[in-house]
Amino acid sequence: MTRTDRYTLVSGIGTGSTALNAFDAALLNAEVGNFNLLKVSSILPPQSMEEKHINVLSGSLLPIAYGSISESEPGLRITAAVAVGIPQDFQNIGVIMEYSDYGEEEEVRTIVIEMAREAMNRRNLKIGEIKCASASCVMGSDFRCAFAGVALWKEQSENKL
Repeated sequence: MTRTDRYTLVSGIGTGSTALNAFDAALLNAEVGNFNLLKVSSILPPQSMEEKHINVLSGSLLPIAYGSISESEPGLRITAAVAVGIPQDFQNIGVIMEYSDYGEEEEVRTIVIEMAREAMNRRNLKIGEIKCASASCVMGSDFRCAFAGVALWKEQSENKL
């Protein structure tokens, strides 16, 4: 059996009667609401492959680096974003940066991308690509949450000789 590191960028928004209910709704919208999330620090394992969908069983533990913001003040815009710095050399680690704030989505995306660029430069890693995911919404009369994350897991496959 071989193990390969996988990652998926996710984002979502949610509303609810409490901040926790809005967070839960944002997780469901981002398609990570049925996992037990383990918040991790911001390193992408070497040779990680991006997947469109998370391929683990519901209820499983799911490592994820994420940013989120919840608010109930009407009229405010909240935004969460993540960026993945992928190295030119596939054998090296990459970085994941998370950021959330009040403000326009494009501004928050620009900030988190620059954070990833700085973290890659600090590690003397040549950047092959930077990917970004974000979620943004304007507040209504209830609690709202913006969520963005990078889920990490091991894909298992059997090698038959």
